[in-house]
Amino acid sequence: MRIMCLNGWGGKLHDVLLPYLAEAQPDVLCLQEVVHSPASDKDWLTYRDGDHVLPQRANFFRDMCEALPDHVAVFCPAAQGVLWDGEVQVPSQWGLATFVQRDAPIIGQVQGFVHKGYGAHGYGDHPRSRSAHAVRIYDHGADRAVSITHMHGLRDLRGKLDTPERAAQASALLALSEQVSEVGDLRVICGDFNVEPESETLGILGQAGFVELVTSRGFTTTRSAHYSKPGRFADYMLIDRAQAVKGFQVVQHPEVSDHCPLVLEV
Repeated sequence: MRIMCLNGWGGKLHDVLLPYLAEAQPDVLCLQEVVHSPASDKDWLTYRDGDHVLPQRANFFRDMCEALPDHVAVFCPAAQGVLWDGEVQVPSQWGLATFVQRDAPIIGQVQGFVHKGYGAHGYGDHPRSRSAHAVRIYDHGADRAVSITHMHGLRDLRGKLDTPERAAQASALLALSEQVSEVGDLRVICGDFNVEPESETLGILGQAGFVELVTSRGFTTTRSAHYSKPGRFADYMLIDRAQAVKGFQVVQHPEVSDHCPLVLEV
């Protein structure tokens, strides 16, 4: 089974990302920063947050469903806010999505929040609402259940420092994993955590028996050349049975986002 985790950057590089995914064909794709604007037929809208202005693929979730037609897709919104078509406001939902190959049956799932709740009246002030999704899949090839849980971690304007909110977020993520899993499952936790490798977040998951694969396997960044700020880590993948890992890569090329895809083979 091939499990991929990626922050899709709102589909900014969709022209590279979609062909890459069509070729890579992960069995499970955990995708963060997903835009869903069903009220708009535009290809592109603009996100504005003070000086932070970013083009967004207006219906990134739809684009991904078209790129992975043989996958079951679940969109998990964190909030509905406003994107812009010139000076026209367009309601748009933002969150994460999970795509599971149709021949891998989903036998359990939990959708929830690791910070705040659904933002029905705007994206809100930072740190904003954060959703998470956990799926339990039966891997018939290996004759076992695999549970996979992912989130997009809090963005704090002060940086990637440890905070009580991030510690609570890590505990909530772990609780979602425990909720969807049963005894004997192979368990994977991943996402764009927005923290450094020595963070309390990874410490909490490590104490629960999870092995972090990015730094423990010698990778020095999870960011592509499109990211120019300091701090080369954001994304992590963890597993509760290191011996089950057949391969793990942080994919540097092609560059499909300002984050690198994390690809786990179990």
